Amino acid sequence: MATTPNPRTGEPLDLTTHLMDQAMGHLFSAALRTAAQHRIADHLAGGPRTAEQLAAATGTHTPHLRRVLRYLATRGIFREDAAGAYHLTPAAGPLRTDAPDSLHPAVMMMTDELFLRTSAAIPESVRHDGASFERLFGVPLFEHLRTDPVIRRLFDDGMSSLSGPVDEAVAAVYPFPETGTVVDIGGGRGGLLRAALRRHPQLTGVLFDQAPPLTHHLLDGDELKGRWRTQEGDFFASVPEGGDVYVLKHVLHDWTDEACRRILRTCHRAMAAGRRLLVIDAVLPPGNAPHFGKTLDVAMMGVVDGQERTAEEFATLLSAGGFRLTRVLPTTAFPSIVEAVAE
Repeated sequence: MATTPNPRTGEPLDLTTHLMDQAMGHLFSAALRTAAQHRIADHLAGGPRTAEQLAAATGTHTPHLRRVLRYLATRGIFREDAAGAYHLTPAAGPLRTDAPDSLHPAVMMMTDELFLRTSAAIPESVRHDGASFERLFGVPLFEHLRTDPVIRRLFDDGMSSLSGPVDEAVAAVYPFPETGTVVDIGGGRGGLLRAALRRHPQLTGVLFDQAPPLTHHLLDGDELKGRWRTQEGDFFASVPEGGDVYVLKHVLHDWTDEACRRILRTCHRAMAAGRRLLVIDAVLPPGNAPHFGKTLDVAMMGVVDGQERTAEEFATLLSAGGFRLTRVLPTTAFPSIVEAVAE
């Protein structure tokens, strides 16, 4: 019988079992969504509870809920004790809606039908150029978001949630100047700008994006008062001038190389020579080692016709936009900081 090491325990695992478990990965995504939708982690915040207690609290069917929780526990999401009570685990903690840097909105976004349909269409995507999303919904993702406020809010909430740990990791690692202006291009609700301004009290910032995310920005508060402004616009047309550091976080991975070159040229026109540009995205490592960026890379192919890139690919792309890559800084989160200067 052919075996392979179990990726979770290291014990020998039958290859048939292993491959079928991978093929049924969509069930884990559905189970995770079930726990998030019914806020199981919130109900466990006060201590362990049985499936019966959780079902009563959530209005769900006890036997079915127990089976879902038992499955999630095999992946470290919750833990069942000998008495049949379920506990929060470190992996389940971020599912709490009140947790610092809660990932609940991100899980709800990633497991929404909107994205599940594009993933299911990837076998077809590899036969064509362009994202499967556009073939399924008739328009590109960002155009669809402009016409559906419910999905737009789901997307903005999810992206803000996913960005939280990244924002703090980037602000902690990168040596932002003590004075000057940071321009966050396509910065969503401004989590990264907020983190940078908090660490550097003399720094000012501009949050540049479309209207929907700016409406729910995160920059209010006495500690940042008078040190920021928002500006609505389209980064394909123009971006604010006069900044000292420009940031593109989780922007370039949404777009093809040609579209990225257009964005970079727009930024270059607004920047003085020698000013710094930070691209915050996954930087794909060589070899077969797992990396979350490789997962995102396939997701980008289905959703937006974007891609994750290697350091060499970033260097080529930046050069075409008028920049020189100076260094790549890893962070404690999955993205890296690709630093470049305007030439």
